[in-house]
Amino acid sequence: MQHDHQLRAAARAIYETVYPGEEWTPVNFDEAERFGTVHYRNAVAAAQNALAQLRNDPTRQMILI
Repeated sequence: MQHDHQLRAAARAIYETVYPGEEWTPVNFDEAERFGTVHYRNAVAAAQNALAQLRNDPTRQMILI
């Protein structure tokens, strides 16, 4: 996913929001990405779903600004 910077940024934002500290997951985003943890995979799936929805509806993008 290193080539899709937008998707990676969205996955990081989701990961850091859903798993805010060590009590939720023992590793930070970069380590989770390297090891492909379930937390990381869930954040990527959420980012893919969110980006797909936003790309299909430009008016939704404007609401977020």
